[in-house]
Amino acid sequence: MTTRNISANRATAMLSMIREFQCLSPRDIGIVAAACRWHRYEVGNEIVRYHDHTNSAFFIVQGEIRIMYHSLSGQEVILCDLPTGEMFGELTAIDGRPRSATAIARSSVLLASMPASDFQELIYGNRQIAEIILKRLTGQVRRLTERVYDYSTLAVRNRIQVELLRLARNHMISGNVAVISPAPTQTEIANLVSTHREAVSRELNMLIRNKLILRQGHDLHVLDIAKLTGMVNEARGSF
Repeated sequence: MTTRNISANRATAMLSMIREFQCLSPRDIGIVAAACRWHRYEVGNEIVRYHDHTNSAFFIVQGEIRIMYHSLSGQEVILCDLPTGEMFGELTAIDGRPRSATAIARSSVLLASMPASDFQELIYGNRQIAEIILKRLTGQVRRLTERVYDYSTLAVRNRIQVELLRLARNHMISGNVAVISPAPTQTEIANLVSTHREAVSRELNMLIRNKLILRQGHDLHVLDIAKLTGMVNEARGSF
């Protein structure tokens, strides 16, 4: 990790890419920028560790990070990957408790960090930012509720389909086709849905035979998002 000096104008421009800040005025983004420090992490660098006591919130202005932890047996559990424009670490910045997961750099990453005291002052002092953060947190609760439901009620093959659908919706190239590039490995998909690589391999091969997906090099093409959505909805019991 290296610390960077960033000019005020460049800092404001980069922070305007953060999804939660896109509706803010240049003045408000400038206030955010003034409270931030800048850091560069390279691939594989650990940014925060599960249960550590750092308290900053982070904003991703370049690159991608992975949020994960290891079970007591040593199995890697992937919670999510966050691209440019996202934030993380806000839970600890708000409640002061130890980190709930580990964050590592998946690529060369440039981050802005904001100490908890400044982050809380920003929330309490700006109603618009407070509303943005509240909506972000409620969105996380809804996604986690859905994930708990899926893990509690769906078979492994259906959980794999759910994850493919989520990835496809983030990489759409038309109304019904997506190209996931680069595609996660079978092991990574297994770690996302709490199963083993062999189960992922079987399900992907079945979807290939049914012409729902196609592998090309490091890319995974989802050829019929509507049909995959129908399969997921049927498994969940919702239409």
